[in-house]
Amino acid sequence: MGAEEEAGYEVAIVGSGFAGLCMGIKLRQAGCENFVILEKADRLGGTWRDNTYPGCACDIPSYLYSFSFEQNPRWTRMFAPWDEILAYLEHCATKYGIADKIRYGADVTEAAFDEATGQWTVTLNDSETLETQALVAGVGNLHKPKYPDIAGLDSFAGKAFHSSQWDHERDLTGRRVAVIGTGASAIQFVPPVAEQAAQVDVYQRTAPWITPKPDRAIGPRERALHARFPAGQRAIRDIIFWGLEARGLGFAANPKLMKGLELQAKRHLRKQVTDPILRAKLTPDYQIGCKRILISNNYYPALMRDNVDLVTTGISRVTPTGVVTDDGVERECDTIVLGTGFEVSGNLTRIGILGREGIDLADTWKQNGIGAHLGITVAGYPNLFLLVGPNTALGHSSMVFMIEAQVRYVMQALDLLRRRGASSVEVREEVQERFVTEVQSELDDTVWQAGCNSWYLDPQGRNSTIWPNFTISYWNQTRHLNPADYVLTH
Repeated sequence: MGAEEEAGYEVAIVGSGFAGLCMGIKLRQAGCENFVILEKADRLGGTWRDNTYPGCACDIPSYLYSFSFEQNPRWTRMFAPWDEILAYLEHCATKYGIADKIRYGADVTEAAFDEATGQWTVTLNDSETLETQALVAGVGNLHKPKYPDIAGLDSFAGKAFHSSQWDHERDLTGRRVAVIGTGASAIQFVPPVAEQAAQVDVYQRTAPWITPKPDRAIGPRERALHARFPAGQRAIRDIIFWGLEARGLGFAANPKLMKGLELQAKRHLRKQVTDPILRAKLTPDYQIGCKRILISNNYYPALMRDNVDLVTTGISRVTPTGVVTDDGVERECDTIVLGTGFEVSGNLTRIGILGREGIDLADTWKQNGIGAHLGITVAGYPNLFLLVGPNTALGHSSMVFMIEAQVRYVMQALDLLRRRGASSVEVREEVQERFVTEVQSELDDTVWQAGCNSWYLDPQGRNSTIWPNFTISYWNQTRHLNPADYVLTH
């Protein structure tokens, strides 16, 4: 049976997280109605729909973790929990009238560009297709679980699940739990799990740098003030933005400035962990900032509990009843929680994106390295726009700020397409190469190239994830699209 085909769109957006929703809102505000948001799940929200583990919250202050055009006076904490962020996204979709533009259960399995028509043919669920002039990929980085390659994991007789697919029906009270991984998710869910379980073994490969979390409750009176005087909330937002931007000096401009942050992290560790042996295990051996810096007030105290053990010996294998480390010791458990992060590199290329001459984006990036002009447009792939694309993720500030800058740029490209009456717009190869070369050159002198093995690195060992500069610099570079950077086809 052949694939069903439906009427064409001006724009098809993949994903309904912050990126996809922002794109949809800006299209509707510009008067464009002929667009669709394609969502593989049955609910919007992206990362904040999938990650519902105990303690899940944002690690960027909530005042800044929202659209600039839609502040949220309802945050109850300085670092918002996942359910409040999800509620905020649903509020935005409803308020700005794009909820009816979202098509659920629409898993994009392939997208192919037709050079004759200047249209993309998008295949959904391997069975039906739709036509669109422009394709905007807002698939995000933190949603495809990364599973560790551990012998015997499939043989485990108990319950094993990834933190982003939390099994809420599994009551951990009195259980023996093995936690594999000590990244951003694990340091949030270990404390509440430790309060329930009889025993928790935390398997750590690399100690993370952890700084205090300046969290607090935002009470009803304060929330009422924000609702009544939004200018006051905006002022707080601006102060937080510039405070985080100042941290960029250490990340990108002068790594020596990270020394103060390192001292703060070491003080935090000394204050919360009194056992010198445990403290030594928790002391990182790499430059702070090379990997993602984590924030927590309750992770170290959780590791000090009598029912929690930190295991730093490598894992050899998993048996039906427990975890065996390289020294031959087996620790019994009935539940394994994988806090092993996400498949960041190549996340977009899980979709077959076929550009000119049918060349797959995955093959292009495998051959030339992962890269895009401003992280948004790719030579050889007309009318394709990436949100949160290569080298636009952040280590020090809010991705929502970057997303808004990218959406503004994409809107300019679409406007150029419309005003010139063109069928397609494509970045010039030399423009893309110049940008990618500049970014990689800027990365050379930053903490992200300090030699650690982080999820920022692609399979070739190149940092194709992080933006190596201030966010305000990116905002300036994307403020005005230069038509000379692009080729228009009629």
